[in-house]
Amino acid sequence: MAASLAALLQARGYRVRIRKFDPYLNVDPGTMSPYQHGEVYVTDDGAETDLDLGHYERFSGVSARQSDNVTSGRIYQDIIAKERRGDYLGATVQVIPHVTDEIKKFALDKSDDLDFILCEIGGTVGDIESLPFMEAIRQLRNELGRDQSISIHVTLVPYVAAAGELKTKPTQHSVRELTSLGIQPDILLCRCEHNLPENERAKIAAFCNVRKEAVIPALDAESIYAVPLQYHAEGLDDQVLHAFNIDNNKEPDLSRWYDITDRYHNPEGEVTIGVVGKYVGLQDAYKSLHEALVHGGMAHRTRVNIKWLDAEMFESEKDLVSKLEPMHAILVPGGFGERGSEGKIASIKFARERNIPFFGICLGMQMACLEGARNVSGIDNASTSEFGPTDNPVIGLITEWQSKDGIETRDDDSDLGGTMRLGAYPAKLNDNSHVASVYEAQDIEERHRHRFEVNMAYKERLEQGGLIFSGMSPDGSLPEIVERPDHPWFIGVQFHPELKSRPFDPHPLFASFIGAALKQSRLV
Repeated sequence: MAASLAALLQARGYRVRIRKFDPYLNVDPGTMSPYQHGEVYVTDDGAETDLDLGHYERFSGVSARQSDNVTSGRIYQDIIAKERRGDYLGATVQVIPHVTDEIKKFALDKSDDLDFILCEIGGTVGDIESLPFMEAIRQLRNELGRDQSISIHVTLVPYVAAAGELKTKPTQHSVRELTSLGIQPDILLCRCEHNLPENERAKIAAFCNVRKEAVIPALDAESIYAVPLQYHAEGLDDQVLHAFNIDNNKEPDLSRWYDITDRYHNPEGEVTIGVVGKYVGLQDAYKSLHEALVHGGMAHRTRVNIKWLDAEMFESEKDLVSKLEPMHAILVPGGFGERGSEGKIASIKFARERNIPFFGICLGMQMACLEGARNVSGIDNASTSEFGPTDNPVIGLITEWQSKDGIETRDDDSDLGGTMRLGAYPAKLNDNSHVASVYEAQDIEERHRHRFEVNMAYKERLEQGGLIFSGMSPDGSLPEIVERPDHPWFIGVQFHPELKSRPFDPHPLFASFIGAALKQSRLV
């Protein structure tokens, strides 16, 4: 909802930023399992954040910052640090006012150049862990005034098939719980599977103390890209401006969203991409990757069918051939740990030998280097120190690198959370490389999230095996991109390009990758 509303307000010419409150006690999602929380989204300034920030970026085009996501863990960590330093001058530290003040400070941080800040609170009304956030929002509305703050409540209107009717009681009870906390919603966004009749909207409005026009049905859409248009048709952005007493009769410019939905729903081609990964049991673990592949398809008006393939099953040659032969391209994404690594290497070998387009991202690039080292360059037992001691550490732990804040150092004993090479870093591309033609540039900047890099001691032998280092850090010390010039499309990148792809601005690497898959589909 927040992302779609931001898109609608932007279409009316307003400057918007979205922020996410997460009530869990982790400081950030960086050390959480993808099966627990989905992917970890990384911002340009190196924050490990909730995956919702990726959704916000893709819909608004506004790059998120570290200040756009906060958890209870981070709030309490900051407060305890202040208490230990004596910043509270001996006062008793309590949820009110200290915790709520920190939440309000976060909500309003760096907002001088904005027209709207959209703050989304995770969880469900009534959750114990979200109560400090609810209280902070209640206080904030009183402090800002009724013309500077409104509340939108997303609620459920379930359809009971046996009775053949929509039930409004869950919404009534949810709003009652919210008002008991001192927050009266101005707008209700009602999730429902069937149309919300006028009499039901009137009933909800009467019981929940809102205007009938402010009861907005949110039906299931054909795709997430159709949601902004659907919300506009139901009057969400009009009701938001009405609640703020803003007179804006100008229709929003939604041309980009009409174009996006047209490209998505009316493809002229079709490809199948095999994603060989570790966390394929949960699509949210690769959420940005999924969206970037779809965006690449939009660039060519092509439907992208993604086959999520568990890397572990490719340790059998029989399974590998039968599963990968139908693919028009193969992608090995990022990840951590040894499980499934041999299956990833086997799938990369398959792509290299069969001339099938291959894209390796982060760990996927590292596995491409190991595959080349073992099977082309003749480096026996080539491995990565991430998986344990090895005689040939083609991939090793980064111990030192240059960041915007100076020299960063790490060792084997460093904490897991927030100690990787994180955020946007520049790279220089070889003038005559494939990636330079894809980017149409020699200088790029991409987001990273990793602890290990290709060991430069093996660079010469890897290049003798045909794996060219076509992108490097500006000082030439860290490999960023490898490619095979003798292959139709074989690129590995140490960064995560999927984090910067947008539906209205597909990332060039994904657009090129899908283009190569489209060519492959015509050869099969």
